[in-house]
Amino acid sequence: MNRILTNPPEDKRNRELWLQHAAGLIIFEDIRKYAFNRIPPETDEGTKSRIIKGIDDAIYGLMMMMDGVTGILENEEYSLRMETKILLQKNGEIIEELNTQNGDGMCMGFHEWKDGDFGDQKIVKFSDDYE
Repeated sequence: MNRILTNPPEDKRNRELWLQHAAGLIIFEDIRKYAFNRIPPETDEGTKSRIIKGIDDAIYGLMMMMDGVTGILENEEYSLRMETKILLQKNGEIIEELNTQNGDGMCMGFHEWKDGDFGDQKIVKFSDDYE
């Protein structure tokens, strides 16, 4: 099944939340699930539980960097940090850009996203959805 992006909400605040939830969906479906799928099926439950905790800790660490909590190197003169942007494009042109450090907080969404809750606005449909 292919995921197909739904159209973003028109309301500015709803769109900001939708963008952040969409980023969470990508992280949890494309990164977290990728790691889960590499756990050998014969792994005992205790080991599997520790592996999953390690994956979740790494994802949370990534989100702390995305929020600007960590990931800064500095000395007396210089500082270096990474920024993450969520880009919404229409017909190949960027129409909206959200720096995750200026959002509601990727860390705030972690537990909801972990439970599969990506907000009230539908982000994707699947190629076999007939809406």
